[in-house]
Amino acid sequence: MLTGSKLTRKMEAAIAALLVAPTIADAAAVVGVHEQSLWRWLQREDFQERYREAKRQAVNQAVALLQQACSEAVETLRRIMADDEATASARVAAARTVLEMGLKAVEVEELEARITAIERQVLEKTVG
Repeated sequence: MLTGSKLTRKMEAAIAALLVAPTIADAAAVVGVHEQSLWRWLQREDFQERYREAKRQAVNQAVALLQQACSEAVETLRRIMADDEATASARVAAARTVLEMGLKAVEVEELEARITAIERQVLEKTVG
């Protein structure tokens, strides 16, 4: 964050509003400022920096919620696959999804291992 720059409460409220409002005009209305003022704030480096940080935090929270839902999603797929009363197409779709996601997970792990090995080699060559 920039030293010596401090955002006002209205600016902080505007950042929160920008995260949920569909338009800048709507965000300005929520905060009770003119849209032009909000546009001006968006040009400030300190405002932009704080807004980017707020967006990063919002995305991180969303990712955490998705990760929490993953085990429930897998359990749902497992129940459908094992449900003799589910349609054949539903069971096949669930099984296909489990297989596809399992294979993708293996691919990602292999890529991570390869990238780590390459990074280690590059580091050894630059240091050594």
